[in-house]
Amino acid sequence: MLGVLIALGENPAPVRSSMAPGLGGYGIVFWVLLFLTAITVAVTIERILLYRREQIDFAQFLAGVRTVLKRDNVLEALSICDATPGPVARLVKAAILARDGGRERIAEAIHEAGRREMPILEARLSFIATITQIAPLLGVLGTLLGFAGVFGELRQPGTMEHGFAAGYAAPGELFGGVLSALYSAALGVGLAVVGQSAHNYLVAKIDHLQRDLERAGDEALKLLTYDGNTAGPSAPSVPIPSSSPAPSVVAT
Repeated sequence: MLGVLIALGENPAPVRSSMAPGLGGYGIVFWVLLFLTAITVAVTIERILLYRREQIDFAQFLAGVRTVLKRDNVLEALSICDATPGPVARLVKAAILARDGGRERIAEAIHEAGRREMPILEARLSFIATITQIAPLLGVLGTLLGFAGVFGELRQPGTMEHGFAAGYAAPGELFGGVLSALYSAALGVGLAVVGQSAHNYLVAKIDHLQRDLERAGDEALKLLTYDGNTAGPSAPSVPIPSSSPAPSVVAT
């Protein structure tokens, strides 16, 4: 064995990578994972910016609407809703527009507005969940393909020089091929960690916005059905349905 290693060291042959050329020796799966990592980070940043833009001072907004509605100034209340960004303002506007239809019509309008808003808030979460689930598998696939390339080099026939097989790669070069193959697994696991963390954070932000929608719906229903003299019957809570269950992210 020592003689073989000495012979290989004296006659090193460059490793011909079995992966696609021009990919830096890491393999195509590694670059696919790197591309998916960039997309995941971009989507996460876009969602965070959206949620920050949609988040408003809930109490201050409702106080302003309540003040103008008590003066029966419906147009000004609608103007406040139009000038305020976010799903809460759009939901309250829908409730105001349905004010002449009675309690049931207002509750129905609130429910429909909530159903329109939730898909917007939950958009692209399933993409992040999917990437999080498949990233470790892609990492393992890249590693296996890398190992297959390394062992493929070992199986290539060579000529005999000084009684030993020549034309094979030096051990250091083979170790470099194994190390490059392991990068895919490391990147896959890292992407899964980032994706899982981003998914959990975004789900928490959506839950907060959904609670704001439900509170706004309840307050709007009470405000628009209040007769001005008595408190009247308490308005039932209007649940805001989620467009779909939050994707389950299973660690692989």
